[in-house]
Amino acid sequence: MKIAVVTEVSTKEKNASVLSALENRGHEVFNLGMKCVAGEPELTYIHTGFLGAVLLGGGCVDLVVGGCGTGQGFLNSVLQYPGVCCGLIESPLDAWLFAQINGGNCVSLTLNKGFGWAGDINLKLIFDQLYSVEWGLGYPAPRKESQQRSRAALQGLSRVTHMPLPRIVECAEDSVVHPALSFPGVLDFLSARACAEVRTACQKRHAAP
Repeated sequence: MKIAVVTEVSTKEKNASVLSALENRGHEVFNLGMKCVAGEPELTYIHTGFLGAVLLGGGCVDLVVGGCGTGQGFLNSVLQYPGVCCGLIESPLDAWLFAQINGGNCVSLTLNKGFGWAGDINLKLIFDQLYSVEWGLGYPAPRKESQQRSRAALQGLSRVTHMPLPRIVECAEDSVVHPALSFPGVLDFLSARACAEVRTACQKRHAAP
């Protein structure tokens, strides 16, 4: 699985903990948000929500791992875009249920609220459970067919209730688009991995004054 980590400004100190929790699982992990290094530009959850949607909509990654202080901001930000199914994950049980019931492509972590002693261990346990079950299978077993139908229905609703992603990239406010696309390494990553439509839209928007 290809996974993008998109860390925002209020939780940049937790970036290393998220990366550590994802280690040695056989996944390809791309650290594309804030990294808690001196002088890096700031990304808020508004920017990382946009960035996460572009990475998913461009076919660059299979899963986006984001979040913020409470997880609520990033959750609401990224859910404004087509094709995103995001869960608010605070505990290993949340992860276990989200994977098999919702089978989404994005998780929002709570990285400040309640992140105290052994918070880094909780992150590792979250990812243990996230990958311990078959995604989208459904739980409990008597409900799996209904849940699979609901999951497909949500995917269909997302397609008809949003503009296409390249059009969103074209029309969204500069204050959202430019900080995300200008963040070090992001445009190069999109240029190498995004589908043609999203790649072209991002390149044009980045080049616009």
